Amino acid sequence: MSASLPPIPEQQEPIDAPQLLELGTPEEEPCLRADAARNRARLLEAAGRLIAEHGASAVTMEAVAAAAAVGKGTVFRRFGDRVGLLTALLDHSEKKFQAAFLSGPPPLGPGASPVERLRAFGCAALRRAVEELDLQLAAERGPDRRFTHPARRLLHGHVVLLLRQAVPDADCELLAQILMGYLDPAVIHHLTKQCGMPLERLEAGWIDLVARLTRTEPPG
Repeated sequence: MSASLPPIPEQQEPIDAPQLLELGTPEEEPCLRADAARNRARLLEAAGRLIAEHGASAVTMEAVAAAAAVGKGTVFRRFGDRVGLLTALLDHSEKKFQAAFLSGPPPLGPGASPVERLRAFGCAALRRAVEELDLQLAAERGPDRRFTHPARRLLHGHVVLLLRQAVPDADCELLAQILMGYLDPAVIHHLTKQCGMPLERLEAGWIDLVARLTRTEPPG
């Protein structure tokens, strides 16, 4: 491995060692007081109701405060900004996904070949994105923060690690960016909502892309 490459989350750890990341705001306390925890749950419940009834665009700090019957300042103190609030809503599913590919059963988790795991990783990420597309798009960070967020770095690092096992002679850093680009929520929105492509086609495209990049045959 070239010394010039930036450090990748996971690369110094066994692949089956869970390294779950929290998506909450950095300043959030590990153990909230009981009343603070109740307030946080109440705010997230209110935000979830707004998304279910009106879509993610309806989730503003003011709207969540009104729906939870608290002051707007309470929402800002708890989550920092709108992206922090939406990110907190994604926290549960993100932790479940991380646990599945870091330590869950194969082929997504350890125990399968790296190529099989890459196939399973992309298909699982596509299904999750389609289910949460509105929320994932709303929680998307700006270009200056999109690729440096810890959760994104963990996903990217996992793909790099599998690629290094499957095609050690390749520039796995750049190949991982290609694969992660396929899983971008904005791309998935364009393909499913604007182009009308079914999820099955996206999954088949992912499997084909993995086969081409790893120089392997797709499953029969």
